[in-house]
Amino acid sequence: MAPLRILFASVMLLGSAAVSAHDYHGGDLDIAHPWSRPLPPVATTGVAYLTVTNKGETDDVLLSADSPIAEKVEIHTHIKDGDVMKMRQLNELVIPAGGEQTLAPGGHHLMLMGLKQVSAAGERFPLTLHFKEAGDLEVEVAVDAEPAKAQGHGHDQH
Repeated sequence: MAPLRILFASVMLLGSAAVSAHDYHGGDLDIAHPWSRPLPPVATTGVAYLTVTNKGETDDVLLSADSPIAEKVEIHTHIKDGDVMKMRQLNELVIPAGGEQTLAPGGHHLMLMGLKQVSAAGERFPLTLHFKEAGDLEVEVAVDAEPAKAQGHGHDQH
């Protein structure tokens, strides 16, 4: 009986690890751990973060994104203007050949505006990324209180 319990526990642990890890692939691109912070129920804007790695030999470009939980999604970055950090919308974001872009707090990010629903911690919501070369990539954004430690570098990788 004990070996069956150990086997069952092992299967459950492996299954939960597979559920919590969520990476996506399309064309030459890998999308690692799309995540967002939990928000209060009255929030009207949210933010999504992720890392895009380009394993190809040519640049790709994130042109836009959309989600059924928001009226619109914009690509944003933070810039320093004197002593003040300001958010700016970007028309596109280049993913360099053989490189990556990390969308993380304090840097590039996806701004979800006009939220139609607010997801709670532990839930996920759909997000479609539109790339020039890789086309449309559908991902699920995990709502986490804190991102996985190994995911973000806290700045862009060029």
